Amino acid sequence: MIAPPETLRVSHSRVACDGASDIPGGAALGHPRVFLQIDELGYVDCGYCDRRFVLIGGPADGVDQSTLPDHPAGASI
Repeated sequence: MIAPPETLRVSHSRVACDGASDIPGGAALGHPRVFLQIDELGYVDCGYCDRRFVLIGGPADGVDQSTLPDHPAGASI
């Protein structure tokens, strides 16, 4: 497995991803906003851009991200 292209550590288990939140004026460059729920694994991947959200203090926090499988469960909302 390879590591996700971008990993963000977050403090809440419900997150939103639009793929362009860090691009100035880049809303048109991203994807539709999706809301993702981090479950008991402690992380979730965006189904559009593969950005990984890891819950701070959760089971996936501090783990080598390349060892974890893709987990896009929340992207199908």
